[in-house]
Amino acid sequence: MTIAQDARLAVLIDADNASANHLERLNTEIALLGKASVRRAYGDWTKPQLNSWKNVLLNYSIQPIQQFAYASGKNATDASLIIDAMDLLYTGRFDGFCLVTSDSDYTRLAQRIREQGLLVYGFGKRDTAKPFMQACDRFTYLEVFDSDSTGTMDLDFYDSADMLFSMDKNQFKPVDVAITLVKLAIASMADDQGWANIAPVKNYILKVEPDFDSRLFHFDKFSHFLKAYPRFFELEERYPNEDGHKVIFVRNLMHGSEKDSRSPNGSINPSND
Repeated sequence: MTIAQDARLAVLIDADNASANHLERLNTEIALLGKASVRRAYGDWTKPQLNSWKNVLLNYSIQPIQQFAYASGKNATDASLIIDAMDLLYTGRFDGFCLVTSDSDYTRLAQRIREQGLLVYGFGKRDTAKPFMQACDRFTYLEVFDSDSTGTMDLDFYDSADMLFSMDKNQFKPVDVAITLVKLAIASMADDQGWANIAPVKNYILKVEPDFDSRLFHFDKFSHFLKAYPRFFELEERYPNEDGHKVIFVRNLMHGSEKDSRSPNGSINPSND
């Protein structure tokens, strides 16, 4: 998956199941993906539970779209967002969509956008249904934005026994599952000497598991995650690439190196650099 800084994005937010508290970090994250040409938030703004949004919409130039609930128990917001998304899709003016929602009802919308050849970036809570995650090119948990100034995340969420990639109960699995996935990706992308550029490796992983994010394991960058496990991975910096910047390559260590990334108690839980 190629990310272009000038990619034109349509950002559509289901305010009914997203928190305004994440908006600042969300805006920064989207800026790394491209230019948010359209920014809309959908909901019934007459409801008091959406009051927290009203103070931040103007700050981030997000257009509020009012949608009254026509009947109790029916979510008219979903239909309004989907209709607008399809209208925007058919203009042909966008390179991708950012769907900020934890609602699995948008799964078919994400699939349809991808069928058109556009990228779909999903943002939702930890209880987002797996089918919606898989329908996105990349899925980011909003909880990764719940960090303090030191970058420490919600330990109750990130240090649970189960961590990433469960298909059953949407629970996370331990880091060794992530390491296995990375090793498979490297093997698939490696040259004859076993080296692979980490950029296509990460893109390969995201195609398999769109919710893979090194920040779930307390690492800001994918390269930092790899460096934390010298027992499994060897990294090499090469200069320069076509843009004059260094390129990081990685390869699997078949039997582990002499360096042991295990903690004193023998676990392989990651620690910050």
